[in-house]
Amino acid sequence: QAWLNEKFAPELLESKPEIIECVVEQLDHMEANLKRAKRGDLKVSVHRMEIERIRYVLSSYLRCRLVKIEKFFPHVLEKEKSRAEGEPSILSPEEFAFAKEYMANTETYLKNTALKHMPPNLQKVSLLKSVPKPNLDSFVFLRVLERQENILVEPETDEQREYTIDLEEGSQHLPR
Repeated sequence: QAWLNEKFAPELLESKPEIIECVVEQLDHMEANLKRAKRGDLKVSVHRMEIERIRYVLSSYLRCRLVKIEKFFPHVLEKEKSRAEGEPSILSPEEFAFAKEYMANTETYLKNTALKHMPPNLQKVSLLKSVPKPNLDSFVFLRVLERQENILVEPETDEQREYTIDLEEGSQHLPR
């Protein structure tokens, strides 16, 4: 579920390190069990295929997060800096280190290749203004896991008024 949510969300979602750790531990445990099993057994090949499927989902989830970090790195770091004390982090410690290093490398590259050849008054660049923000106004696919009542829907035009709807379990929607 975390993989699908991350894959289809327009912005970087909250990090799920506990899920990643649990999946990695389970993969290690499954591989250890496979080493003890008989080699010709059909169950072994089915389990090996399942391990590869789980490994694919895990690496796709992590790859998706890295792509978003690279694409929106100044905004991700700004959001991380401005979060409240008790609010959960959107980045794992490793992702935070990657984002900081990526930003430093990007700034260094810009300075060394382009900015040093420009007039002094143009040598400052704000990456926060230069790098696009996540498009939070894009459509997202939504499947309701449990009934939700009185969801506020904002109007598309000024002539319409706000209204509320009930979302039934199992229903699917395409909100913005």
